Amino acid sequence: MLIDTHCHLDPEYLPEGPEAALVRAHAAGVHGFVVIGVGHSLAAAHQAVALANSRSGDIAAAVGVHPHDASTLDDAAYETLAALAADMNVVAVGETGLDFHYDHSPRDVQKAAFARQIALARRLRKPIVVHTRTAAAETLEILKSEGAADVGGIIHCFSEDRAFAKEALDLGFDLSFSGIVTFKSATAVHDVAAWAPLERILVETDSPYLAPVPFRGKPCEPAYVVHTAARIAALRGVSPEVIADATTRNACRRFGRTFAPLGEGLPEA
Repeated sequence: MLIDTHCHLDPEYLPEGPEAALVRAHAAGVHGFVVIGVGHSLAAAHQAVALANSRSGDIAAAVGVHPHDASTLDDAAYETLAALAADMNVVAVGETGLDFHYDHSPRDVQKAAFARQIALARRLRKPIVVHTRTAAAETLEILKSEGAADVGGIIHCFSEDRAFAKEALDLGFDLSFSGIVTFKSATAVHDVAAWAPLERILVETDSPYLAPVPFRGKPCEPAYVVHTAARIAALRGVSPEVIADATTRNACRRFGRTFAPLGEGLPEA
């Protein structure tokens, strides 16, 4: 069993709906999904929560405002986001963070929105899903200054080096690996995937983005997380089953819940 800890299943990516992609994922051995609700508005957050509530056995949601859209987080949007984040099937706040590669929102606005969402996560006692690109030092600085270690979280789509990983781990964050780990050129990510404590790693697709080899360049979907897990297993010299077992346990621990295969209810506590 594998859990895709970060996938986007919005209608704009799957106009036919998510069901076919989820069936393919289950057939591949992926039985849990954290659906991320971010977008140009909070419509994606509403959709993610609705999907999680309709299939709470195998799907959970995370909601937030992406750094690209940080300019949209006014007081009214924040109150709506806070109400959505309090839902019982929302297991994390995010993805939120900093993206200084594209700078779709001004950097000071990104920082303010990031800090505000960390505060929300701390208030709700839920972990934070962090997006960081070309902003490693600034991301760590805000995580430290805003007390993110109180709740911890996930460095989503890990693409930094071992020095960053060590600081993130020390702050109580797990490292989530996407299809990037299968890319030949991603040597720093290979190093961290091979080195990081087994009990602190997760796997994700970030679908529809970053499809792993052998699907690179095509739209990604949750079923493809098996290739990411297999690559991590090869880097660590262990079987894919070891990675599947560890990352599933880690996801359940991080998100504070279990994930049941399709057709089954939630296991009893």
